[in-house]
Amino acid sequence: MPARRTLPYGSWPTPVTSELVVRAAARLEDLAVDGGAVWWSESRPGEGGRSALVRRADDGTTADVLAEPWNARTRVHEYGGGAWAVSGGVLWFVHFPDQRLYRLDPGADRPVAVTPEPDLPAGVRYADLIPAGDGGLLAVRETHTASGAAADVTNEVVRIGADGEVEVLVGEPDFVSDPRPSPDGRHLAWLQWQHPDMPWDAAALVVRGPDGGEAVVAGGRSPGGTAESVVQPTWDADGALWFCADRTDVWALYRWRPGGEVEAVLDVGADIAGPQWRFGARRFAPLGDGRVVLAFPRDGADRLAVRETDGTVRELDLPYTAFRSVTAAGRSVVCVAGSPASEPVVLRVAADDGAAELLRPARDLGVDAAWFSRPEHVTFPTAERGTGIGEAHALVYPPTNPEATAPEGALPPLLVVVHGGPTAAATPVLNLEVQYWTSRGFCVADVDYRGSTGYGRRYREALRGAWGVVDLDDVVACAQSLADAGRVDRARMAIRGGSAGGYTTLAALCLRPGVFSAGASHYGVADLAALAADTHKFESRYLDFLVAPWPEGADVYAERSPIAHVDAFDTPLAVFQGAEDRVVPPEQAEAIVAALREKGVPHAYLLFPGEQHGFRRAENIRAALDGELSFYAQVWGFALPEEEGIAPIEVSGVAR
Repeated sequence: MPARRTLPYGSWPTPVTSELVVRAAARLEDLAVDGGAVWWSESRPGEGGRSALVRRADDGTTADVLAEPWNARTRVHEYGGGAWAVSGGVLWFVHFPDQRLYRLDPGADRPVAVTPEPDLPAGVRYADLIPAGDGGLLAVRETHTASGAAADVTNEVVRIGADGEVEVLVGEPDFVSDPRPSPDGRHLAWLQWQHPDMPWDAAALVVRGPDGGEAVVAGGRSPGGTAESVVQPTWDADGALWFCADRTDVWALYRWRPGGEVEAVLDVGADIAGPQWRFGARRFAPLGDGRVVLAFPRDGADRLAVRETDGTVRELDLPYTAFRSVTAAGRSVVCVAGSPASEPVVLRVAADDGAAELLRPARDLGVDAAWFSRPEHVTFPTAERGTGIGEAHALVYPPTNPEATAPEGALPPLLVVVHGGPTAAATPVLNLEVQYWTSRGFCVADVDYRGSTGYGRRYREALRGAWGVVDLDDVVACAQSLADAGRVDRARMAIRGGSAGGYTTLAALCLRPGVFSAGASHYGVADLAALAADTHKFESRYLDFLVAPWPEGADVYAERSPIAHVDAFDTPLAVFQGAEDRVVPPEQAEAIVAALREKGVPHAYLLFPGEQHGFRRAENIRAALDGELSFYAQVWGFALPEEEGIAPIEVSGVAR
């Protein structure tokens, strides 16, 4: 390494550029095991953000299954998941542009359409695809109408035959997911929930028996209002149904056999499962010998463990801190794993001894690990506000650059990152979009504010009716605790977030002014009432829980909507938005920008044509990252590394 140069924080030269962030990037999504082959999907920014399918044969060779422009991605619930399935080499998948179902047989040159072109383009969508064992397929079908109204959308469990014939199996609930046939085909399990609940509030596990009778096995909402959420129903080879439920506060592991009672299997004191934003999540996998491999968090990082048949739990010694898509493969599991030193990989792990085989490595970044900041899981005090919880958590990444140091006595700027959801969590996995900042001299705090997952139902429900209050308490408390500890520059603290995190960003700037001196909203919510009135079906009643029932609570919506407090917007703000976003329509971003322009507050605005809720195209990911950095440089007055050639973002409202 060359000698360290003394440079101001923010101006440190770094190899972690926006070009590196997107170069050969691929976000691993879903995973499946079919015989000796392992399949996975990966979103590729360099290919327009399409979801490509990759197959690793049992001889170790790897090849793309679908050439461009095929795009295996579903729009059900707008967040997707479960867009493809494979059995016996036969691939079923949803093609993103038209949302029709296609099949690709072994040896075939091209996929063939299984479902017809709907009258409304992309109006009939499929997700959570599960081979039925008889050549057919089970799926969740979401049907839209020309009205475009969320209330007119229907969700059903359907069976699709090889000839495309569709049979509705479950059609009454507002929402359904996880259709899972038992190994002998005699029982069908699924999850269902009703408005205004989200699945993590009160999803019920229902099983239909051979006689057609149905029974709620666990979960749902009782007449008295008590709620339990079930996730990830999974049959084992012996006909027992495993699932996670949060009846003890955390999502713990349970088992049920037809004709029997629900049996508590394992409670680790933390959430084994997570919130069902996407279809097909898997955090545990029963093996054929009665053992179960599962992931669970502790102190901000995941463990992978084996529950033996005698009930003992054995943690596996692996250099990874996050696991998902845990899938049985004989006496092993295949999963997606990552760590602070490694981007996500596809991994095969033997249950007997924890031996790990890398099936799909992370990309070769060509960057020494010394450039990467490692997160510290911190807990800090915050206002209790009647929640019964007076602390919150964050992953704090210190500035890290082996070739630069700051002038003596200087403190780094702080970037508080607010995850989306808000029912979600920070993840301790190498993310170049975090390292982009830390390698330049920023401290980054990724906050698990109250309402986040991983800490149990009580922590999750501390946000009930308090979105725009306790989340603001927590992001402010995090920033102030780091400033009080002398770790960051109190005068240069920024807040950024996407979607729900964008809402907290905007709300913190106008409802808690004076804490942050800059901010960036990525497709953030500005008008809660507009969101309640105009969003997709899945989240159309989400705010009933987070804020208040709509429209009865209209006064609360106005009180907490950033757009209603434009007079308090005095903090420079950058806004980034997708033009085709149906979750948070661009009108929300443009309302805030218009208010900033009217007040003369320094601001920048980039609208990306063709993007939806989250940016998938390489050029737009780069523009958002470099644009945000340029914005902070102009607001705080530091120079950017000349060698990167970052074009300054246009900032309006700045005195020249």
